[in-house]
Amino acid sequence: MILYLGRRLLGVAGVLIAIGAVTFTIFYVLPSDPAAAACGKSCSAERLEAIRAHMGLDQPLWRQFADFVTGIFTGRTMGSGTYALHCDFPCLGYSYENSQGVWDLLMDRLPVSASLAVGAAALWLLLGLTAGVTAALRKDTLTDRALMVGAVGAASVPVYFTSMMLIYGLIRVAGLLPYPQYVAFGSDPVGWAANLLLPWLALAVLYAAMYARQSRSSMIETMAEPFIRTARAKGLPRRTVVVKHGMRAGMTPILTIFGMDLGGLLAGAVITESIFGLPGIGRLFYGALSTGDQPVILGVTLLAATFIVVANLAVDLLYAVVDPRVRLR
Repeated sequence: MILYLGRRLLGVAGVLIAIGAVTFTIFYVLPSDPAAAACGKSCSAERLEAIRAHMGLDQPLWRQFADFVTGIFTGRTMGSGTYALHCDFPCLGYSYENSQGVWDLLMDRLPVSASLAVGAAALWLLLGLTAGVTAALRKDTLTDRALMVGAVGAASVPVYFTSMMLIYGLIRVAGLLPYPQYVAFGSDPVGWAANLLLPWLALAVLYAAMYARQSRSSMIETMAEPFIRTARAKGLPRRTVVVKHGMRAGMTPILTIFGMDLGGLLAGAVITESIFGLPGIGRLFYGALSTGDQPVILGVTLLAATFIVVANLAVDLLYAVVDPRVRLR
């Protein structure tokens, strides 16, 4: 297990470095010049060169990337002399728009995106697995067809349309919920849940539909396995056969896609956060794309990649817990 973890962690580091290098290279070949944008329209050539030197843009690409990677682990000093600026560990640089540290910006927005992702994930797992397992156990019945038709319909509706309908129906017409604005969980848990309920529902409708179809297919295949027939022949209660044997073995594919989905959402849901006005990482990323704020874009990209690869590692470790057959390989 230790050797396995060591190999996987080395793989995680390699993936992150590769993603960082590719993203860094893309920014380098773009025609836009961050130094010119920071300097303004009436900028002299001497001032432009000074700003480029301060940003480190006068260095070769490999040196810029090496300084960036080193700064993540040890911090770094940007510029020199009077204009020298030290960036503490972990250094992801400074935003071109407001000169704030990228790491500080990400950590300030992360609780919002994490609250949105975790709450929506719990909701879509509950709805999706319940619908999928119920449809599988009632295969080819009216219940099965109704649930799958509903799942296909829900998966076909864009998340922005679902969000707007929820806002119109539950806020403007019924007045049941406040318009979402983020409230910290520690200060008001009830207000935190009430303000995030609509974004949770908007994401859960889409994801639950996909999970329902996937879990139905997986459960139908699992319930036809020989070990399920053996469990039934032993006279075990139907609930034990379905939950302990069927669901544990059938949920392995669900666990895989769940790790990917949750890891991606932790780095921000751009459309959902924008529609509901939530100050999360997704909204930060959208703003950075609009203004060409390259350090913020790179920071969000690396954060998203980190969440996804770590989630995949956690999923691999959980396989043996969920599916006993994995322990025998």
